Amino acid sequence: MRLQLNSPVKFLKGVGPKRAEALQRLGIRTAGDLLYHTPHRYLDATTVTPLARVAINQDVTCVGRVVSTGVLPTRRGLRVFRAVLRDASGLLECAWPGRPFLERQIKKGQLLLVTGPVRYYHGKQIVPSEFIVLAEAGDDTDGDPGLVLPIYPATEGLTHRQIRALVQQHLDELLPLVVDPHPAGFREGHQLLELHRALELMHRPPKVADAQLGRRRLAFDELFDQQLVQARARHLAKRSRVGIRFELKRELTTQLKENLPFELTNDQREAIREITDDMTAPLRMHRLLMGDVGTGKTVVALFAMLLAAENDYQAAIMAPTELLAEQHGATLTRLLEPLAIRPEMLLGRMTAAEKAAARQRIAGGSPRIVVGTHALIQESVSFRRLGLAVIDEQHRFGVEQRAALVEKGDAPDVLLLTATPIPRSLALTLYGDLDVTQIRERPPGRGTVKTALRTDAARAKIYEFIRTECAAGRQAYVIYPVIDESERADLKAATTMAEKLAKTFAEFRVGLVHGRMKAEERDTTMRAFRDNQVNILVATTVIEVGIDVANATVMLIEHAERFGLAQLHQLRGRVGRGAAASHCILLSDSSEAAMRLQAFTETTDGFKIAELDLHERGMGELTGARQSGGVPLRYANLETDLPLLDSARAAAAAMIGTDPALEKREHAAYRERIVTRYERGFELFRVG
Repeated sequence: MRLQLNSPVKFLKGVGPKRAEALQRLGIRTAGDLLYHTPHRYLDATTVTPLARVAINQDVTCVGRVVSTGVLPTRRGLRVFRAVLRDASGLLECAWPGRPFLERQIKKGQLLLVTGPVRYYHGKQIVPSEFIVLAEAGDDTDGDPGLVLPIYPATEGLTHRQIRALVQQHLDELLPLVVDPHPAGFREGHQLLELHRALELMHRPPKVADAQLGRRRLAFDELFDQQLVQARARHLAKRSRVGIRFELKRELTTQLKENLPFELTNDQREAIREITDDMTAPLRMHRLLMGDVGTGKTVVALFAMLLAAENDYQAAIMAPTELLAEQHGATLTRLLEPLAIRPEMLLGRMTAAEKAAARQRIAGGSPRIVVGTHALIQESVSFRRLGLAVIDEQHRFGVEQRAALVEKGDAPDVLLLTATPIPRSLALTLYGDLDVTQIRERPPGRGTVKTALRTDAARAKIYEFIRTECAAGRQAYVIYPVIDESERADLKAATTMAEKLAKTFAEFRVGLVHGRMKAEERDTTMRAFRDNQVNILVATTVIEVGIDVANATVMLIEHAERFGLAQLHQLRGRVGRGAAASHCILLSDSSEAAMRLQAFTETTDGFKIAELDLHERGMGELTGARQSGGVPLRYANLETDLPLLDSARAAAAAMIGTDPALEKREHAAYRERIVTRYERGFELFRVG
């Protein structure tokens, strides 16, 4: 059978059923998958040190002939395999503690490359982290002076050395099967290597820098495929996006502007202008408004809702929780009072009679602005004329839920809101099919939030500070990473600590909320906290997005090292919402996390924190979080590859602009690759 890239990996020499099963755990099902299973790091063994010149505590790479081998027991019963190497400069011993089985692999007379630290034990020794047999006994070659050793992602039952041997065994056979979809002119324009050369450099780089050249080509292809999917989605959306062309009548919107109890920030004005331009254009708006906690997204959304209302359309805003919907309802009621407009509320907890009456009013068209939760998307809800759908904390809703609200109208405009700032690079990959507006500027008059990192030694002082704040009539949050101690015995847990804190702060009311409580029970406690009937709220991250309590001035986060930076930022955003100075205290005894937690205390800019988070967690974890049918990035690094992403985005837009369904013969390879690789790409390209 002739080998092809889509041949099952089990047919490759050296792969039996057991190995095929292990390879499958790594996502390697075909010969092509093995070729694209690239190293995640490299061990640079190109600089070889003569054996006589190695120094204690250095990491070195040496090459020598094996002159003797043996297994020696230690006093503690550990068996150590030893081999003595010789080169032109002299002799040196290598020791492999606990690996006596190497006696069957390393033989006298072989030429061996070893790399690892030099230790002192009855004389100098190398303790190799890696070794490679360069030549067998009797082979006259002096061997390669040094190599770059690729280290592959491995799995149980299959070491990175075994994967390396398998790749090297088949690489010369697989590389000629690679077909490059990019023509020479395209490659030159984007300064890209040929595909088979890039793969060769990834698996056999003469220098570590050469592997980076190969990775750059694979990263471009990965981003280009992704951007083709986004460009296709944008094209289809525009083609089907003939929507409502609103007129800027400056009736309700001007009244709101004149009656606002505060000045809009420059960012808010710019966001309103972009949204207005979208809504007054013939195509449907599909925009994401991304702004940090407290930057005033709700007011921007209200201007959009009033633009729809003054054109005799209805606008609806859907929030993921009842508390958040109530909060929006209260904010909008306050801001709309001078305009004599009262928003209609539709929540799951309303009585059947209240809901029926609200649905009847919505269907009749009398409420111009409707605020609700998932209750808005039930079949029994119909709008007379829905012109704008606003979806808050849009990532908390599934694709189908968002679509269900939009389908309540006849091609309404869509505005998505998120309080989770993300870097531009991530926005381009995750939301490339949306127009994105960022709000970074905070309205004046917001209280400042001081952030401090403390160890457990400061606990008594912190508690005293919380007592002082609560005695002055203010409130505090205390956050824990787990609900109960059975989850992690080494971590303080919310349920246990709520009981302890109730005793410590006996003069105050302490409440508890966590994710395992019934929604009604949780909401009751959070409402009590909102209404200042609870002074100290003990919680898990369930409060990360939710209530706006202007009176809360202290946020104490225990085991802060257990949270991501973006998560810490969302938690910190729960305080500083009133005029009083607020404090976020991170409690952690982790020396490993001290540097990143200190970096967090030095900035309140959510976008900067998102960059730090991206740097810390890597883009794979972050990109994998969105329900888009996409795949996490394997080769591209969004921290360093932004120019590559911009280049891929422009090239994808140009290609889709001339061939929207990739139907031209020269684009067939792109289409096939996307349909195979992306669930979403299959949907977008299957019908041409």
